[in-house]
Amino acid sequence: MELPFQIDLNDKVAVVTGGSGVLGSVFAAALAKAGAKVAVLARTKDKIDAVIQDIKSDGGEAIGYSVDVLDKKALEDVHADVKKNFGRCSILINGAGGNNPKATTSKEYFDVSDVNDASLQSFFDLEQDGVSDLFNLNFLGTLLPTQVFARDMTHQNESTIINISSMNAYTPLTKIPAYSGAKAAISNFTQWLAVHFSKAGIRVNAMAPGFFLTEQNRDLMIREDGELSERANKILSQTPMERFGEPEELVGTLLWLVDHKSSSFVNGIVVPVDGGFSSYSGV
Repeated sequence: MELPFQIDLNDKVAVVTGGSGVLGSVFAAALAKAGAKVAVLARTKDKIDAVIQDIKSDGGEAIGYSVDVLDKKALEDVHADVKKNFGRCSILINGAGGNNPKATTSKEYFDVSDVNDASLQSFFDLEQDGVSDLFNLNFLGTLLPTQVFARDMTHQNESTIINISSMNAYTPLTKIPAYSGAKAAISNFTQWLAVHFSKAGIRVNAMAPGFFLTEQNRDLMIREDGELSERANKILSQTPMERFGEPEELVGTLLWLVDHKSSSFVNGIVVPVDGGFSSYSGV
């Protein structure tokens, strides 16, 4: 990986949850390239191993853990092993998250006839377990790793936490009410944590990516014939730069936020990286 600019993260230990995903793997690789020792946390071992191999092939140090971010005991076991192998965590990237089809409506707008259409999932059909699982993954999946790994940060200076919010947190997108609400909770939690930890020397900020093609949304954005879906075209029509973001385009913001020399007085903000989506009124 080629970094957009150089920062020095030598002697830093970074933990990246959701670290095997399209975005999380880029975060992990960038931190390792800047000199950090990186612990990659995710669920699927094969994907984790691939990320670790890429980092090591590029000269970085990394270790991987297959773990559920909702299992606090398992996170504590991982924490103990990271501290044993690498030392105390000083950078935490809370990248785990995702949507749930049980918490997604079939249509953008409700019609009274929808309640009698068994082929549709209307607002009234959203499943409680799907909504609760989604909120748990996104919100508790940020809170619990922070509880576990931020303990290390109370014993050192220049520590930082970066949460991953979303454009949905600013204005909810159609069809995904629970995901939009969960990401809004992440933005709010980021501000709360920033205030709460401000006297302990721990900075907390968030990034709000615009629209990037990931494993989770690719089927919604790309049709089977390879063409963009109607929803993808609608998104791009509201993005002034008229394209999806590339994961590497998040790296500059990531490095700026983790580097104490660059952003030591930046605390409690959510940075949009969205190609102008949040600025465009549609007119």
